[in-house]
Amino acid sequence: MKPAPFAYLRPATLEEALAALAGEQGAKVLAGGQSLVPLLNMRLAAPSMLIDINALPDLGHVRVAEDGVRVGALARHAEVLGSAEAEQAQPLLAMALRHVAHPTIRNRGTTVGSIVHADAAAEVPMVLRLLEGSVDVASVRGRRTIPAAELFAGPLESTLAHDEIAVEAFFPALAPGAGVAFQEIARRHGDYALVGVAAHVETDGEAVTRARVGFVSVSDVPVVVDVTDAVQDPAGDPAATALAELDPAEDIHATAAYRTHLVKVLAPRVLAAATDHARSRAGEAIHP
Repeated sequence: MKPAPFAYLRPATLEEALAALAGEQGAKVLAGGQSLVPLLNMRLAAPSMLIDINALPDLGHVRVAEDGVRVGALARHAEVLGSAEAEQAQPLLAMALRHVAHPTIRNRGTTVGSIVHADAAAEVPMVLRLLEGSVDVASVRGRRTIPAAELFAGPLESTLAHDEIAVEAFFPALAPGAGVAFQEIARRHGDYALVGVAAHVETDGEAVTRARVGFVSVSDVPVVVDVTDAVQDPAGDPAATALAELDPAEDIHATAAYRTHLVKVLAPRVLAAATDHARSRAGEAIHP
């Protein structure tokens, strides 16, 4: 199939892009296009105008500071994955990006675009949610920051207004005493995950003070569950705690029962790996 007819605009400045978006109710923003173009070709989306932001300046950055990693709207997955400084500041970002599709898609797709597409089967939206990051958006009305906890409204639906463009995502740095881990099961590497699970664990000495897990392809929005009590209880079951807040879906790729089974298998694994990661980082801090 071919896309329905649409107007095309390639602005040279952010201000021009925002004005065009505000003036055209049916317009869509095109960045990497790895999610939008297939939707156009299948006529699941039929915008009146595509606003191609790839010529905008100053949006292709991957900046690393003491507090975390800032990714511009035009930074490709491959560029974020290739930043050793970003991986050092927040290892979970690279752990998850290695599972994002295939190299061709990572070379073109944008990390911020994946976030605002709000696909619960994608890795990066869940990572942003688990790390308690945020997205900066701009419009003709100004600029605001949306915390990840307030970003995902429903299946493939974010809380951005129609006239807003996401310009930057912020991933907080991994704090001292914290560790992360990520695993997913897919039919082939690069395919959408049947289930993916990430963990973020905070420790104080040998004690786990906070433990949270995030899930890919389990519910219709990126879900994060706090399992601290279950981890601290010797008889606790973190997977059962997580499943009490999840509603594993059934589709042509996997049954709900199989996804439930994968959650039970993967959640303890990633929690153990994240705890080991935290303790190994603490050891490196003591014996650099």
